[in-house]
Amino acid sequence: MKLISGGVCASKGFKANGVHCGIRKNHTKKDLALIYSEVVGSAAAVYTTNLVKGAPLVVTKNHLQDGKAQAIICNSGNANTCNANGIEIAEKMSDLVAEYLNVSSNDVIVASTGVIGKPLDVTPIKNAMPILSAGLSENAGRDAAVAIMTTDTVEKEIAVEFEIGGKVCHIGGIAKGSGMIHPNMATMLVFMTSDVNITPKMLSKALSMDIANTFNMLSVDGDTSTNDMVSIIANGLAGNEIIDSEGENFDIFMKALNTINIALCKRIAGDGEGATKLLECIVSGANSLDVAKTVAKSVVCSSLLKAAMFGADANWGRVLCAIGYSGADVNVDTIDVAFRSAKGTIQVCKDGAGVDFSEEIAKEILLQDEIEILVSLGAGEYTATAWGCDLTYDYVKINGDYRT
Repeated sequence: MKLISGGVCASKGFKANGVHCGIRKNHTKKDLALIYSEVVGSAAAVYTTNLVKGAPLVVTKNHLQDGKAQAIICNSGNANTCNANGIEIAEKMSDLVAEYLNVSSNDVIVASTGVIGKPLDVTPIKNAMPILSAGLSENAGRDAAVAIMTTDTVEKEIAVEFEIGGKVCHIGGIAKGSGMIHPNMATMLVFMTSDVNITPKMLSKALSMDIANTFNMLSVDGDTSTNDMVSIIANGLAGNEIIDSEGENFDIFMKALNTINIALCKRIAGDGEGATKLLECIVSGANSLDVAKTVAKSVVCSSLLKAAMFGADANWGRVLCAIGYSGADVNVDTIDVAFRSAKGTIQVCKDGAGVDFSEEIAKEILLQDEIEILVSLGAGEYTATAWGCDLTYDYVKINGDYRT
């Protein structure tokens, strides 16, 4: 498994582009992205469980009923959610892709992100399609990554190279997400491409299985978005023997997919709105996987703990508090807690009670930009990891006037 450059264009047969079309008033900010595969591929996606769903999700879910796709279009600056003509606009976006790329509109994944409840005019998208499609390139994956950003401060892309049956294969991905992140069955917007030859059924199974332990273990602010979606197209151009069942080749693909998803989780959490630190809660010693996951996510979701991490305050009582109200079946008397960063590790709790530790050393550890919260439940062999970020003054500033 080797990290490589290229993002969504690292896989064979994929091109991308990102331009400013005019949805955003800021002319220097790209707001329209396009990803294209030379051939139709297997496709899968998972979606937000929020009852209020963006129109693009409804359209995409319908398009992917046959498990096939060839292109992805996404605009930023407007979520196309809670609009009377939202479905019509989303369908028109896919029709434009079909027109300019000579693909079926039913093979287009459509996504939007931005302000909810604001009408989306398709005219800027239509006017930009000639330059967007003509500019498709194997070297423009980063332009697409930038074009899907909203309050993100950095683009998020990654790709890996690996082998299946002697054939060199790739998976690449881009993501956007900074606020309104507390997923359930999906998260933010994530677009992945692969040249692996895999059936739609097994691709969907791989995506659903992995998301349970990656994106569903991520939280920035406790809000599940209306437009969350993770999608992947695998066009088969790597030439490996088709993966149509579980086994060694499926396991290799799963490992590569997991590598991509964990990396994107960390980058999203680290770029949370106003965040200064990536938080990673690693729970061990649980008596079940469900308990481990419940505890880990409860800790990274705690506003009080997130605030303490912002202030580099080793307030370990907030960790136990979050565990206590998580609903998980734990024995408080066997819980250990430690904090770890590039500056070292310090234990702050043993068997549910505080231990003597240096506040000065603890602060030095917690002043780093990546903090691990280590929780041992002392009751079993199951582990889980969740990702989050600190809670800062800037989160309120960003969201206080996000729409206006």
